[in-house]
Amino acid sequence: MTSDRWEPAAFKARVDEVLHQVVAQEADRFAAIDAALNPVAEQLEAAVADGKRLRAAFCYWGWRAVGQPDSGALVRAAASMELVHAAAVVHDDLIDDSPLRHGRPTAHIALRDAVDGRPRAAAAARSLAMLVGDLLMSLAGQLFATSGLPAAYLARARPLWGVLARELIAGECLEILRTGADPDTAASLKVIRYKTAKYTVEQPLLIGGALAGAGARLREGYSAYGLPLGEAFQLRDDLLGLFGDREHTGKDNADDVRGHRPTTLLAETWHLADDDEREHLRALLGRHDLADEGLDAVRATMRRVGAPDRIEDMITARVAQALDVLDQLDVPVPAVAALTALAHSATVRLS
Repeated sequence: MTSDRWEPAAFKARVDEVLHQVVAQEADRFAAIDAALNPVAEQLEAAVADGKRLRAAFCYWGWRAVGQPDSGALVRAAASMELVHAAAVVHDDLIDDSPLRHGRPTAHIALRDAVDGRPRAAAAARSLAMLVGDLLMSLAGQLFATSGLPAAYLARARPLWGVLARELIAGECLEILRTGADPDTAASLKVIRYKTAKYTVEQPLLIGGALAGAGARLREGYSAYGLPLGEAFQLRDDLLGLFGDREHTGKDNADDVRGHRPTTLLAETWHLADDDEREHLRALLGRHDLADEGLDAVRATMRRVGAPDRIEDMITARVAQALDVLDQLDVPVPAVAALTALAHSATVRLS
């Protein structure tokens, strides 16, 4: 994709090429240290095998919206956002003890084979997965720094990496601290803002803009567009997590309920439910042995009180808010078209 026309598939192919090459090289170097490291190296490559590459796309258009041309070096820098995401996913799956991602075993599950028969094998596999995530985050910074962009451009964006890491980790910590507590919509929205919304949309846009030399007004516009859209992205994930088709999502539908996670879907259900419904939910949430019939009971309660519809309304309102901001920004027409299309692809999806 070298024209002004937004071609998502072509852009994804460019990002995939960068990611697969960079991670394969790192995996080879890592495994060359000792043959025992091969299973860990394989998980490095598995971590970037799939993905929509939305974060790279937002970084790219954060650059292009300033008026900068297409650039292979910028695509490499944007691809580093996907390594941040890959690291966050490995860590998130580990924290949540999720068994599946993209229909395959998550890293801490897949790595059990590497330590089978060892003392505390499950804990050892979890430790290996944590280190996979750490290595991916390190590689993200390395790819950004060696992207080929001028040093002065990189220096403008480097402070934002500290902000990205701080806010992402804060969001993960807040989710852990609020897991199992009585559901609260305001608290759940704060979790998704910091855990997902910022590093999915706002920060990639701001980093792309900083690389391009965006002014203060445009940076403010990026945040005003990116935050509600990032929240809408995660709200859609909440719905798909419980009501989506597992064939499309590639995840376990029971994860959020068994983990009693502070999702906005659960918070809205709690808010709308009566005392008897809350008591029934309390008996089901957080049960690791929850069977399909228990999960169906949670879904039935959610539907009965209208919680999924409430979440749909929240998604619609946030997308409209983001697009209203976009209409007011003084950016090139191709950037408006691309960011509009990205808003819809981030929130109207099956996985």
